[in-house]
Amino acid sequence: MIDRRQLLLAALGGAAAGLVRPRRSAARQADVLGLNDRLSLASAGTNVLALSTPEGLILVDSGDANHVGSLMESLEGLPGAVRTVFNTHWHLENTGANRALAETGARIVAHENTRLWMATPHWAPAEDRYREPRHASAHPTETFYIDGSIDAGVERIDYGYLIEAHTSADIYVFFRDSNVLAVGDVASPARDPELDYFTGAWLGGRVDAMSRLLELGGPETRFVPGYGPVMSRAELEAERDMMATIYDRAVDRVRQGDSVDDMLEAGVMEGLVRTWNDPRKFLYDVHKGLWAHHNKLAPNVV
Repeated sequence: MIDRRQLLLAALGGAAAGLVRPRRSAARQADVLGLNDRLSLASAGTNVLALSTPEGLILVDSGDANHVGSLMESLEGLPGAVRTVFNTHWHLENTGANRALAETGARIVAHENTRLWMATPHWAPAEDRYREPRHASAHPTETFYIDGSIDAGVERIDYGYLIEAHTSADIYVFFRDSNVLAVGDVASPARDPELDYFTGAWLGGRVDAMSRLLELGGPETRFVPGYGPVMSRAELEAERDMMATIYDRAVDRVRQGDSVDDMLEAGVMEGLVRTWNDPRKFLYDVHKGLWAHHNKLAPNVV
């Protein structure tokens, strides 16, 4: 679970700070943080952002499958039923309550690749097994390829595709009037960033996606990651710059044929602005992703 004090301080701190009010559900008193008078942030293993509108609730992601009950109880403290759910990508820890919400009438909006990964059995290298398709009622009911926009009460919501940043299906959801930008796991302030290279994600795509998010937002924009505290623009920019530093250090070594251990010994992961729980795993994913996109690196890569 997200540390409530850390999340509250992060949301209040810096230039991106705004009104934050703790709310509680009547059932299990689960914490829900009010980012303003209509946007709330709940913790369901991962972050779930909720917009209250006259027509009902609009969510970004639906949390971990192990927290479906607590999420549903938390949402009881907010006005209206869930009408729309945006999936920032297809990973189970971010889409765990899809089925429960769809069965209450919610529509699920996501990139087309999210639907494909949910609907198709596929190999999971980290688990050394095939994953079965998700139940059909958990799949997105509406998909898109590039971008879109809706008006929800007084809030304009823009959403769009972030190419190959964390998976092949990442999207952002920008609450324009509240100046809050949900970015899924394209940013990762509280744990090691993940590159799902098997689905096409790579470090260059992540750097590009984070740069696009910075272009979309402004000085006062608050960025909500899939897990961890709300980020200011300066915090997102610092993470983007760190990813770019790793890219610059790794790309030539991959071109020269260095292994992961070679790059670790050369200090590719040293002297960064944060520490890593498992630098070798992250660098392994970086290595795999760079080789998968070798045609983008230089003409002499074969």
